[in-house]
Amino acid sequence: MPLSSQGVEGVKGVLDSFVKDGSPGLVFTAVDKSGNTLVDHASGTLGVDSTEPMDKDNTIFWIASCTKLVTVIAVLQLVEQGKIPLDDTEFVKKVTPEIKEKKVYADGVNGADQENDVTVRMMLAHTAGFAYAFIDPRTASPVPLEGITGDKNDFLNSRLVNQPGSMWEYGINIDWAGIVLERVTGQTLGEYFKEHIFKPLGVDTDGATFFPNEQAQKNLAHMHKRDAEGQLKPREHILTLPFSQTTKEQQDKFNQSGGAGLYAKPKEYIKILAAILNDGTSPTTGAAILKKETVDLMWENQIPKQPDFARNGPPPANPEFANHAPEMYPQAGNPPQGWTFPGFLTIEPGPSGRGANTVWWMGLANCFWWIDREKGVAGFLGSQVIPNGDPKVFTAWFMAEKTIYDNLQ
Repeated sequence: MPLSSQGVEGVKGVLDSFVKDGSPGLVFTAVDKSGNTLVDHASGTLGVDSTEPMDKDNTIFWIASCTKLVTVIAVLQLVEQGKIPLDDTEFVKKVTPEIKEKKVYADGVNGADQENDVTVRMMLAHTAGFAYAFIDPRTASPVPLEGITGDKNDFLNSRLVNQPGSMWEYGINIDWAGIVLERVTGQTLGEYFKEHIFKPLGVDTDGATFFPNEQAQKNLAHMHKRDAEGQLKPREHILTLPFSQTTKEQQDKFNQSGGAGLYAKPKEYIKILAAILNDGTSPTTGAAILKKETVDLMWENQIPKQPDFARNGPPPANPEFANHAPEMYPQAGNPPQGWTFPGFLTIEPGPSGRGANTVWWMGLANCFWWIDREKGVAGFLGSQVIPNGDPKVFTAWFMAEKTIYDNLQ
């Protein structure tokens, strides 16, 4: 399903106009089910403090929670092989005994014993009750952004902030799923990704990695912060402490976060989206990373009793991380919405033109992906700015997506 030349130029024009209007530099790419590139474009510079242009082939982004999709694929590969059960609480107790010992901090301060046991399904569906250490687990105080280092102890000491079985959308649930995978396979998450996902899909592992090498670091998009007046300012990058460590120190000291740890080039990440769009088989290499029925499982709504989970949410605990969004993905008439293992499920067609049952998600620094199996389109937008929910980047993503659907042939 090709995109008209008018559509290609339209997407490029959308991205360029938003960069001129206050968005940071952007890289965008979209593909169809056959793996054909519909459009790819880089706009703006690596940072507001740089004259070097974004490069659609080489610029690398910290993709944060876009990592979750890759971890879900990896865990479900082992579910297919019978090595990881989705619903066996005893398995979780055996492989990750630390979890059973954790208290539940429903009010963020007072710990109580767990009433329900955790399963791998809960980890993948974000219903196990874990959250990232935006709240210090020792003091219940907010941690500054610079305090999130990726240290393994930060994750192993994480709290249960909600009762297991209830919805909690932050990503440390999937970090625990990654730890389960590491203990079952004896491999680090990065090693497993490289062997079982990246290599079969032809993904360049310099362009999709937990620890960018020295050359890749030169192509890193700069990190930004939008201030209260709406201006972009450069800021220190996030999770770069491991860059200065030896390979052994990286492996020993730092958690390879299945929820938020990957850096990636959009042109490499899109190969993963294309394989899932094509029912688990790469349309370019022919390698199958999942069975079709497992991809179908990835589209099942895990919270059918919470159709309004993304509406009327409370303000973020720390506005430095995320803007307050009363509704995460507005749809006319407020139809039911859902949550799958890899991300948000828009059950009804979206206002951009996307089809029913499209799955999408985002990274903290305003990276976004979507997979539309009904219309055979997937895409990724890379940027680097916090807080999450940036009004410029979010709108640029929506308008680029809409331009594609308006111009599919």
